Amino acid sequence: MNTIEKVAVIGLGYIGLPTAAILAGNGIDVVGVDVNPKTVESVNRGEVPFVEPDLASYVAGAVSQQKLSAATETPKAQAYIVAVPTPFNPDRTADVTYIKAAARGIAPQLEGGELIILESTSPPGTTQLLGEYIVELRPDLSLDGQGGKAIHVAHCPERVLPGRIMIELVTNDRIVGGLTPHAAELARALYGVFCQGEILVTDAATAEMAKLVENSYRDVNIAFANELSVISDKLGINVWELIKLANHHPRVNILQPGPGVGGHCIAVDPWFIVAAAPDEARLIRQARETNDSKPDWVIQKVQEAVADKISPKIAVLGLAFKANIDDLRESPAVSIVQKLSLKLDGAEILVVEPHVDSLPRQLSGLHNVSLEELEPSIAAADAIVLLVDHDVFKEVDPASTANKALVDTRGIWQ
Repeated sequence: MNTIEKVAVIGLGYIGLPTAAILAGNGIDVVGVDVNPKTVESVNRGEVPFVEPDLASYVAGAVSQQKLSAATETPKAQAYIVAVPTPFNPDRTADVTYIKAAARGIAPQLEGGELIILESTSPPGTTQLLGEYIVELRPDLSLDGQGGKAIHVAHCPERVLPGRIMIELVTNDRIVGGLTPHAAELARALYGVFCQGEILVTDAATAEMAKLVENSYRDVNIAFANELSVISDKLGINVWELIKLANHHPRVNILQPGPGVGGHCIAVDPWFIVAAAPDEARLIRQARETNDSKPDWVIQKVQEAVADKISPKIAVLGLAFKANIDDLRESPAVSIVQKLSLKLDGAEILVVEPHVDSLPRQLSGLHNVSLEELEPSIAAADAIVLLVDHDVFKEVDPASTANKALVDTRGIWQ
Protein backbone atom coordinates (compact mmCIF):
# COMPACT_ATOMS: atom_id res chain seq x y z
CA MET A 1 0.00 0.00 0.00
CA ASN A 2 1.17 3.53 -0.74
CA THR A 3 1.38 6.13 2.02
CA ILE A 4 -2.02 6.48 3.68
CA GLU A 5 -3.59 9.81 2.80
CA LYS A 6 -7.25 9.24 3.80
CA VAL A 7 -8.55 7.63 6.98
CA ALA A 8 -12.10 7.00 8.19
CA VAL A 9 -12.54 6.88 11.96
CA ILE A 10 -15.68 4.98 12.95
CA GLY A 11 -17.10 6.30 16.22
CA LEU A 12 -16.58 9.89 17.35
CA GLY A 13 -16.59 9.36 21.08
CA TYR A 14 -13.96 9.96 23.75
CA ILE A 15 -11.30 8.08 21.75
CA GLY A 16 -12.45 8.27 18.13
CA LEU A 17 -12.77 12.05 17.88
CA PRO A 18 -9.38 12.83 19.47
CA THR A 19 -7.76 10.21 17.20
CA ALA A 20 -9.44 11.73 14.15
CA ALA A 21 -8.38 15.22 15.18
CA ILE A 22 -4.76 14.30 15.84
CA LEU A 23 -4.46 12.50 12.49
CA ALA A 24 -6.03 15.44 10.68
CA GLY A 25 -3.72 17.82 12.50
CA ASN A 26 -0.81 15.85 11.03
CA GLY A 27 -1.92 16.32 7.44
CA ILE A 28 -4.10 13.27 6.80
CA ASP A 29 -7.55 13.68 5.32
CA VAL A 30 -9.94 12.26 7.91
CA VAL A 31 -13.65 11.53 7.83
CA GLY A 32 -15.19 10.79 11.22
CA VAL A 33 -18.23 8.55 11.11
CA ASP A 34 -20.90 8.48 13.81
CA VAL A 35 -24.49 7.28 14.04
CA ASN A 36 -25.49 10.38 16.01
CA PRO A 37 -26.40 13.22 13.61
CA LYS A 38 -25.91 15.81 16.37
CA THR A 39 -22.31 14.66 16.86
CA VAL A 40 -21.69 14.85 13.12
CA GLU A 41 -23.18 18.34 12.94
CA SER A 42 -21.08 19.52 15.91
CA VAL A 43 -17.84 18.26 14.40
CA ASN A 44 -18.61 19.77 11.01
CA ARG A 45 -19.06 23.12 12.80
CA GLY A 46 -15.65 22.65 14.37
CA GLU A 47 -17.15 21.98 17.80
CA VAL A 48 -16.79 19.09 20.24
CA PRO A 49 -19.73 17.37 21.96
CA PHE A 50 -17.92 16.61 25.23
CA VAL A 51 -15.29 18.08 27.54
CA GLU A 52 -11.66 17.19 26.93
CA PRO A 53 -8.82 19.71 27.39
CA ASP A 54 -7.27 20.97 24.11
CA LEU A 55 -9.54 18.83 21.91
CA ALA A 56 -11.70 21.78 20.83
CA SER A 57 -8.73 23.65 19.33
CA TYR A 58 -7.55 20.54 17.46
CA VAL A 59 -11.02 19.93 16.00
CA ALA A 60 -11.63 23.57 15.10
CA GLY A 61 -8.25 23.83 13.41
CA ALA A 62 -8.58 20.60 11.45
CA VAL A 63 -12.09 21.46 10.25
CA SER A 64 -11.10 24.98 9.21
CA GLN A 65 -8.20 23.52 7.21
CA GLN A 66 -10.61 21.06 5.59
CA LYS A 67 -8.64 18.08 6.88
CA LEU A 68 -11.44 16.81 9.14
CA SER A 69 -15.11 16.30 8.35
CA ALA A 70 -17.83 14.07 9.75
CA ALA A 71 -20.59 11.96 8.24
CA THR A 72 -23.16 9.34 9.20
CA GLU A 73 -22.16 7.04 6.31
CA THR A 74 -18.81 5.28 5.96
CA PRO A 75 -16.78 6.55 2.97
CA LYS A 76 -14.09 4.92 0.90
CA ALA A 77 -10.70 5.31 2.54
CA GLN A 78 -7.26 3.73 2.58
CA ALA A 79 -7.50 2.98 6.29
CA TYR A 80 -10.31 2.56 8.80
CA ILE A 81 -10.01 2.95 12.56
CA VAL A 82 -12.88 1.41 14.53
CA ALA A 83 -13.37 3.12 17.90
CA VAL A 84 -16.86 2.07 18.96
CA PRO A 85 -18.13 0.94 22.38
CA THR A 86 -17.68 -2.64 23.60
CA PRO A 87 -20.02 -2.94 26.60
CA PHE A 88 -20.54 -6.24 28.34
CA ASN A 89 -23.57 -8.48 28.09
CA PRO A 90 -25.59 -9.51 31.17
CA ASP A 91 -23.27 -12.53 31.48
CA ARG A 92 -20.29 -10.10 31.35
CA THR A 93 -19.01 -11.31 27.99
CA ALA A 94 -18.18 -8.66 25.42
CA ASP A 95 -20.98 -7.24 23.31
CA VAL A 96 -19.53 -6.91 19.79
CA THR A 97 -22.73 -5.51 18.27
CA TYR A 98 -21.17 -2.10 17.57
CA ILE A 99 -18.03 -3.64 16.08
CA LYS A 100 -20.10 -5.71 13.68
CA ALA A 101 -22.17 -2.67 12.77
CA ALA A 102 -18.96 -0.81 11.93
CA ALA A 103 -17.84 -3.75 9.80
CA ARG A 104 -21.10 -3.67 7.85
CA GLY A 105 -20.45 -0.02 7.03
CA ILE A 106 -16.85 -0.64 6.00
CA ALA A 107 -17.27 -3.82 3.93
CA PRO A 108 -19.04 -2.32 0.87
CA GLN A 109 -16.33 0.33 0.52
CA LEU A 110 -13.38 -2.07 0.30
CA GLU A 111 -11.45 -2.75 -2.88
CA GLY A 112 -8.56 -4.70 -1.38
CA GLY A 113 -5.37 -3.47 0.22
CA GLU A 114 -7.05 -1.36 2.91
CA LEU A 115 -5.88 -1.26 6.52
CA ILE A 116 -8.55 -1.82 9.18
CA ILE A 117 -7.61 -1.13 12.80
CA LEU A 118 -9.74 -2.04 15.79
CA GLU A 119 -9.10 0.35 18.68
CA SER A 120 -12.10 -0.71 20.77
CA THR A 121 -11.06 -2.57 23.90
CA SER A 122 -11.83 -6.21 23.19
CA PRO A 123 -11.25 -9.76 24.45
CA PRO A 124 -8.61 -11.85 22.66
CA GLY A 125 -9.96 -13.04 19.34
CA THR A 126 -12.17 -10.02 18.58
CA THR A 127 -9.86 -8.61 15.90
CA GLN A 128 -9.87 -12.01 14.22
CA LEU A 129 -13.66 -12.02 14.47
CA LEU A 130 -13.79 -8.57 12.85
CA GLY A 131 -11.59 -9.67 9.97
CA GLU A 132 -13.51 -12.89 9.39
CA TYR A 133 -16.84 -11.05 9.54
CA ILE A 134 -15.73 -8.59 6.86
CA VAL A 135 -14.55 -11.45 4.64
CA GLU A 136 -17.87 -13.18 5.22
CA LEU A 137 -19.59 -10.02 3.97
CA ARG A 138 -17.09 -9.70 1.12
CA PRO A 139 -16.02 -13.21 0.03
CA ASP A 140 -13.96 -11.69 -2.81
CA LEU A 141 -11.53 -10.47 -0.14
CA SER A 142 -9.23 -12.38 2.23
CA LEU A 143 -7.08 -11.81 5.28
CA ASP A 144 -3.93 -13.32 3.78
CA GLY A 145 -4.26 -12.84 0.02
CA GLN A 146 -4.82 -16.53 -0.61
CA GLY A 147 -8.54 -16.41 -1.36
CA GLY A 148 -8.83 -12.95 -2.92
CA LYS A 149 -7.47 -9.45 -2.58
CA ALA A 150 -6.06 -9.05 0.91
CA ILE A 151 -7.26 -6.63 3.55
CA HIS A 152 -4.99 -5.90 6.48
CA VAL A 153 -6.51 -6.07 9.97
CA ALA A 154 -4.84 -5.04 13.21
CA HIS A 155 -5.58 -4.08 16.80
CA CYS A 156 -4.19 -0.98 18.50
CA PRO A 157 -5.75 -0.40 21.92
CA GLU A 158 -6.02 3.12 23.25
CA ARG A 159 -4.05 3.79 26.43
CA VAL A 160 -4.97 7.37 27.32
CA LEU A 161 -6.25 9.06 30.45
CA PRO A 162 -9.39 11.21 30.18
CA GLY A 163 -8.38 14.79 30.82
CA ARG A 164 -4.97 14.18 29.19
CA ILE A 165 -6.01 12.49 25.96
CA MET A 166 -4.50 14.98 23.52
CA ILE A 167 -1.17 14.80 25.34
CA GLU A 168 -1.04 11.05 25.85
CA LEU A 169 -2.13 10.20 22.29
CA VAL A 170 1.17 11.69 21.23
CA THR A 171 3.51 10.78 24.08
CA ASN A 172 2.39 7.33 25.23
CA ASP A 173 3.88 4.13 23.89
CA ARG A 174 1.46 2.13 21.72
CA ILE A 175 0.94 -1.58 21.17
CA VAL A 176 0.05 -2.75 17.66
CA GLY A 177 -1.00 -6.32 16.94
CA GLY A 178 -1.75 -7.58 13.46
CA LEU A 179 -3.55 -10.63 12.15
CA THR A 180 -0.47 -10.78 9.92
CA PRO A 181 2.99 -9.23 10.36
CA HIS A 182 2.32 -7.02 7.32
CA ALA A 183 -0.89 -5.68 8.86
CA ALA A 184 1.00 -4.82 12.06
CA GLU A 185 3.67 -2.96 10.12
CA LEU A 186 1.08 -0.96 8.18
CA ALA A 187 -0.63 0.01 11.44
CA ARG A 188 2.69 0.96 13.02
CA ALA A 189 3.43 3.25 10.08
CA LEU A 190 0.05 4.98 10.41
CA TYR A 191 0.38 5.60 14.14
CA GLY A 192 3.94 6.74 13.55
CA VAL A 193 2.47 9.82 11.87
CA PHE A 194 1.70 11.30 15.29
CA CYS A 195 2.94 8.96 18.02
CA GLN A 196 6.22 10.03 19.60
CA GLY A 197 6.28 7.09 22.00
CA GLU A 198 7.61 3.64 21.15
CA ILE A 199 5.29 1.58 18.96
CA LEU A 200 5.53 -2.05 20.02
CA VAL A 201 4.53 -4.74 17.52
CA THR A 202 2.97 -8.10 18.38
CA ASP A 203 0.09 -10.32 17.26
CA ALA A 204 -3.53 -9.18 17.56
CA ALA A 205 -4.57 -11.47 20.43
CA THR A 206 -1.61 -10.41 22.58
CA ALA A 207 -2.35 -6.74 21.88
CA GLU A 208 -5.97 -7.28 22.93
CA MET A 209 -4.92 -9.05 26.12
CA ALA A 210 -2.32 -6.38 26.95
CA LYS A 211 -5.00 -3.70 27.28
CA LEU A 212 -7.15 -5.92 29.48
CA VAL A 213 -4.16 -6.77 31.66
CA GLU A 214 -3.21 -3.11 32.09
CA ASN A 215 -6.66 -2.19 33.35
CA SER A 216 -6.99 -5.32 35.46
CA TYR A 217 -3.68 -4.51 37.17
CA ARG A 218 -5.04 -1.09 38.09
CA ASP A 219 -8.36 -2.57 39.21
CA VAL A 220 -6.63 -5.02 41.56
CA ASN A 221 -4.59 -2.21 43.12
CA ILE A 222 -7.64 0.02 43.53
CA ALA A 223 -9.47 -2.89 45.15
CA PHE A 224 -6.67 -3.19 47.70
CA ALA A 225 -7.07 0.49 48.59
CA ASN A 226 -10.86 0.23 48.75
CA GLU A 227 -10.67 -2.83 50.98
CA LEU A 228 -8.24 -1.00 53.24
CA SER A 229 -10.71 1.87 53.58
CA VAL A 230 -13.46 -0.50 54.72
CA ILE A 231 -11.16 -2.28 57.20
CA SER A 232 -9.79 1.03 58.53
CA ASP A 233 -13.30 2.37 59.08
CA LYS A 234 -14.19 -0.73 61.08
CA LEU A 235 -11.05 -0.38 63.21
CA GLY A 236 -11.36 3.39 63.73
CA ILE A 237 -8.26 4.23 61.69
CA ASN A 238 -7.89 7.16 59.29
CA VAL A 239 -7.20 5.36 56.02
CA TRP A 240 -5.73 8.46 54.36
CA GLU A 241 -3.09 8.83 57.07
CA LEU A 242 -2.50 5.08 57.02
CA ILE A 243 -1.80 5.02 53.28
CA LYS A 244 0.38 8.11 53.47
CA LEU A 245 2.50 6.49 56.17
CA ALA A 246 2.71 3.11 54.42
CA ASN A 247 3.76 4.77 51.16
CA HIS A 248 6.91 6.06 52.85
CA HIS A 249 8.24 2.55 52.41
CA PRO A 250 10.51 2.69 49.34
CA ARG A 251 8.76 -0.23 47.63
CA VAL A 252 5.14 0.51 48.57
CA ASN A 253 2.79 2.69 46.50
CA ILE A 254 -0.79 2.16 47.65
CA LEU A 255 -3.41 3.97 45.57
CA GLN A 256 -6.15 6.17 47.00
CA PRO A 257 -9.55 4.63 47.79
CA GLY A 258 -12.80 5.98 46.44
CA PRO A 259 -16.52 5.21 46.13
CA GLY A 260 -15.93 2.45 43.58
CA VAL A 261 -14.50 2.25 40.08
CA GLY A 262 -16.00 3.80 36.97
CA GLY A 263 -15.27 4.56 33.36
CA HIS A 264 -15.58 2.36 30.33
CA CYS A 265 -12.21 0.66 30.86
CA ILE A 266 -11.31 -0.37 34.40
CA ALA A 267 -14.89 -1.14 35.43
CA VAL A 268 -15.45 -3.32 32.35
CA ASP A 269 -12.24 -4.80 30.92
CA PRO A 270 -11.35 -7.22 33.76
CA TRP A 271 -14.64 -9.04 33.21
CA PHE A 272 -13.46 -9.92 29.68
CA ILE A 273 -10.54 -11.82 31.21
CA VAL A 274 -12.82 -13.49 33.74
CA ALA A 275 -15.16 -14.56 30.93
CA ALA A 276 -12.24 -15.96 28.92
CA ALA A 277 -10.74 -17.93 31.84
CA PRO A 278 -13.35 -18.10 34.64
CA ASP A 279 -11.64 -20.80 36.70
CA GLU A 280 -8.22 -19.17 36.61
CA ALA A 281 -9.00 -15.45 36.97
CA ARG A 282 -9.75 -15.64 40.69
CA LEU A 283 -7.86 -12.56 41.90
CA ILE A 284 -9.14 -10.47 38.99
CA ARG A 285 -12.72 -11.53 39.74
CA GLN A 286 -12.36 -10.77 43.46
CA ALA A 287 -10.99 -7.30 42.71
CA ARG A 288 -13.99 -6.55 40.48
CA GLU A 289 -16.39 -7.76 43.17
CA THR A 290 -14.59 -5.70 45.84
CA ASN A 291 -14.79 -2.53 43.76
CA ASP A 292 -18.36 -3.21 42.65
CA SER A 293 -19.43 -3.57 46.29
CA LYS A 294 -17.92 -0.25 47.43
CA PRO A 295 -20.90 1.92 46.35
CA ASP A 296 -23.23 -0.06 48.63
CA TRP A 297 -20.80 0.51 51.52
CA VAL A 298 -20.87 4.26 50.82
CA ILE A 299 -24.67 4.22 50.77
CA GLN A 300 -24.68 2.48 54.14
CA LYS A 301 -22.37 5.17 55.58
CA VAL A 302 -24.70 7.91 54.32
CA GLN A 303 -27.74 6.17 55.79
CA GLU A 304 -25.97 5.91 59.15
CA ALA A 305 -24.96 9.58 58.95
CA VAL A 306 -28.56 10.82 58.61
CA ALA A 307 -30.30 8.11 60.61
CA ASP A 308 -31.50 10.63 63.22
CA LYS A 309 -32.98 13.01 60.63
CA ILE A 310 -36.61 12.75 59.52
CA SER A 311 -36.27 14.59 56.19
CA PRO A 312 -32.54 15.09 55.74
CA LYS A 313 -31.03 17.44 53.20
CA ILE A 314 -27.98 15.86 51.57
CA ALA A 315 -25.45 17.67 49.35
CA VAL A 316 -23.76 15.21 46.99
CA LEU A 317 -20.62 16.52 45.32
CA GLY A 318 -19.60 15.00 41.99
CA LEU A 319 -20.98 12.47 39.52
CA ALA A 320 -18.18 11.89 36.99
CA PHE A 321 -16.13 8.71 37.26
CA LYS A 322 -12.96 10.74 37.93
CA ALA A 323 -11.94 14.28 38.72
CA ASN A 324 -12.29 17.26 36.38
CA ILE A 325 -14.06 15.55 33.46
CA ASP A 326 -17.70 15.21 32.35
CA ASP A 327 -17.61 11.45 31.66
CA LEU A 328 -20.32 9.61 33.63
CA ARG A 329 -19.81 6.17 32.05
CA GLU A 330 -20.04 3.39 34.64
CA SER A 331 -19.64 6.03 37.36
CA PRO A 332 -20.17 4.65 40.86
CA ALA A 333 -21.27 8.13 41.94
CA VAL A 334 -24.30 8.00 39.64
CA SER A 335 -25.29 4.62 41.06
CA ILE A 336 -24.85 5.87 44.63
CA VAL A 337 -27.04 8.93 44.10
CA GLN A 338 -29.72 6.91 42.33
CA LYS A 339 -29.91 4.36 45.14
CA LEU A 340 -29.85 7.05 47.83
CA SER A 341 -32.83 8.77 46.22
CA LEU A 342 -34.74 5.48 46.41
CA LYS A 343 -33.61 4.37 49.87
CA LEU A 344 -33.90 7.66 51.77
CA ASP A 345 -37.60 8.35 51.59
CA GLY A 346 -38.30 12.03 52.21
CA ALA A 347 -34.69 13.12 51.82
CA GLU A 348 -33.80 16.14 49.68
CA ILE A 349 -30.73 15.41 47.59
CA LEU A 350 -28.80 18.32 46.10
CA VAL A 351 -26.42 17.14 43.37
CA VAL A 352 -23.44 19.30 42.38
CA GLU A 353 -21.71 18.22 39.15
CA PRO A 354 -20.12 21.29 37.56
CA HIS A 355 -18.93 19.52 34.41
CA VAL A 356 -22.36 18.56 33.01
CA ASP A 357 -25.27 20.75 31.99
CA SER A 358 -27.96 18.25 32.96
CA LEU A 359 -28.17 15.12 35.06
CA PRO A 360 -28.34 11.66 33.45
CA ARG A 361 -31.71 10.08 32.76
CA GLN A 362 -31.68 7.88 35.88
CA LEU A 363 -31.39 11.02 38.04
CA SER A 364 -33.95 13.05 36.11
CA GLY A 365 -36.01 13.73 39.25
CA LEU A 366 -33.12 15.58 40.92
CA HIS A 367 -31.68 19.05 40.45
CA ASN A 368 -28.09 19.78 39.43
CA VAL A 369 -27.02 22.62 41.69
CA SER A 370 -24.82 25.29 40.10
CA LEU A 371 -21.43 26.23 41.50
CA GLU A 372 -22.92 29.57 42.56
CA GLU A 373 -25.28 27.60 44.80
CA LEU A 374 -22.57 25.28 46.14
CA GLU A 375 -21.73 27.09 49.38
CA PRO A 376 -25.38 27.84 50.27
CA SER A 377 -26.21 24.19 49.58
CA ILE A 378 -23.45 23.02 51.91
CA ALA A 379 -24.59 25.47 54.55
CA ALA A 380 -28.17 24.19 54.33
CA ALA A 381 -27.29 20.48 54.19
CA ASP A 382 -27.47 18.05 57.10
CA ALA A 383 -24.92 15.78 55.38
CA ILE A 384 -22.26 16.23 52.73
CA VAL A 385 -21.23 13.32 50.51
CA LEU A 386 -18.02 13.92 48.53
CA LEU A 387 -17.88 11.43 45.66
CA VAL A 388 -15.52 13.08 43.14
CA ASP A 389 -12.46 15.18 43.96
CA HIS A 390 -13.02 17.89 41.35
CA ASP A 391 -10.63 20.80 41.86
CA VAL A 392 -13.53 23.19 42.54
CA PHE A 393 -14.52 21.13 45.56
CA LYS A 394 -11.01 21.35 46.99
CA GLU A 395 -11.50 25.11 47.16
CA VAL A 396 -14.40 24.74 49.60
CA ASP A 397 -13.47 26.01 53.05
CA PRO A 398 -13.28 22.91 55.30
CA ALA A 399 -14.75 25.04 58.11
CA SER A 400 -18.03 25.15 56.19
CA THR A 401 -18.35 21.39 56.65
CA ALA A 402 -18.00 21.61 60.43
CA ASN A 403 -20.93 20.23 62.39
CA LYS A 404 -22.15 18.42 59.27
CA ALA A 405 -22.38 14.70 58.82
CA LEU A 406 -19.54 14.12 56.35
CA VAL A 407 -18.94 11.13 54.07
CA ASP A 408 -15.73 12.00 52.25
CA THR A 409 -14.88 9.13 49.89
CA ARG A 410 -11.88 10.95 48.40
CA GLY A 411 -10.16 12.26 51.51
CA ILE A 412 -9.96 15.93 50.52
CA TRP A 413 -11.24 17.12 53.91
CA GLN A 414 -9.42 14.60 56.07
